[in-house]
Amino acid sequence: MKQAGGLYIIGTERHESRRIDNQLRGRAGRQGDPGASMFFLSVEDDLMRIFAGDRLEALLNNKRIGLQEGEALEHPLISKMLERAQGKVESMHFEVRKSILKFDNVMNDQRKIIYEQRREIMESKDLGDLVKDMREQVTEDVVSLSIPPGAYAEQWDTESLKTEILRIFGLELPIADWAKEEGIADQEILSRIEDAVDTKMAEKAVRYSPEVWRRVEKSIVLQLLDQSWKEHLLNLDHLRQGINLRAFGQKDPLNEYKAEAFAMFELMLDKLRELVTQTLSFVEINQESGRLSMALEPAKQEMQETRQDPAMEGVPQTQAQPDNVRPMPTRKAFDKNDPDTWGKIQRNADCPCGSGKKYKHCHGAIGKSAAN
Repeated sequence: MKQAGGLYIIGTERHESRRIDNQLRGRAGRQGDPGASMFFLSVEDDLMRIFAGDRLEALLNNKRIGLQEGEALEHPLISKMLERAQGKVESMHFEVRKSILKFDNVMNDQRKIIYEQRREIMESKDLGDLVKDMREQVTEDVVSLSIPPGAYAEQWDTESLKTEILRIFGLELPIADWAKEEGIADQEILSRIEDAVDTKMAEKAVRYSPEVWRRVEKSIVLQLLDQSWKEHLLNLDHLRQGINLRAFGQKDPLNEYKAEAFAMFELMLDKLRELVTQTLSFVEINQESGRLSMALEPAKQEMQETRQDPAMEGVPQTQAQPDNVRPMPTRKAFDKNDPDTWGKIQRNADCPCGSGKKYKHCHGAIGKSAAN
């Protein structure tokens, strides 16, 4: 091989990346061995046609170069033009990869939050406080929709509130009678609903034993969290496919994606809280078979059985899930200086304003005092 002059590399085209071409050249003279390389390409190749078409055409029409018909085009200017075209392609691909990374970082930030919460759930032996916080948030959402803050008693939608309480918690409460009481306030109605719901859930825990009920809570929370997260990833993928069209409206697709992805994430958490609360409210355990069942519509008393989960040692996972969850309203983009954009914050979570205090000791306490 060395006596014949070494390895001769013939390239049929130039790659979009100079790195690939350089690797081929390196093969010709690997580790100092003799060799040579030659690249042949057409002026109609995409690399030349798209990124160097006009300049190449002007170069070919230049009589000073002295090119003849059918002659191979070989000139230092053409080689430099090729390198510049490759540089443009590499720069374009770099910008595309950088943009993809920015979009992926939005999803990755949400993934870190979900995985951290899931890890805490997996390591926790008792999810009673977490489930109770979810239940309280859902109750506050339902009451605030039917009894807006500052509204008069005549403006309260007690029928809608009664229907929602029956749908989510399976409780039929005399809300209309409560609303007719003299001097009744929305906070008092909220407190009565929470007491009735807490009593029902406490009776369930006693009926099935606290140990079994803790395992049921953990199983249901994990299942619904995983299901909600998978659906959220699918929705983000659909959003991602068409978000670049916002550029036609003079809007930054990345900023639009961040805002909508955050709103979708908050909506997912709201629906998750409602799903967990509703599922735990209707789930029943068959003591003999060790299976879970759930009545989706308590008025019809329809029960659906679910499969056994061996990992729960006799405590199954539920497959029946409420499919009549009401849609939550969309929200504005998050702004730490505007509490209206925060959504519902858990009482023990850090306050979004950045004070470092818990929400219940910061803006949560301010909101309660203002309501009183």
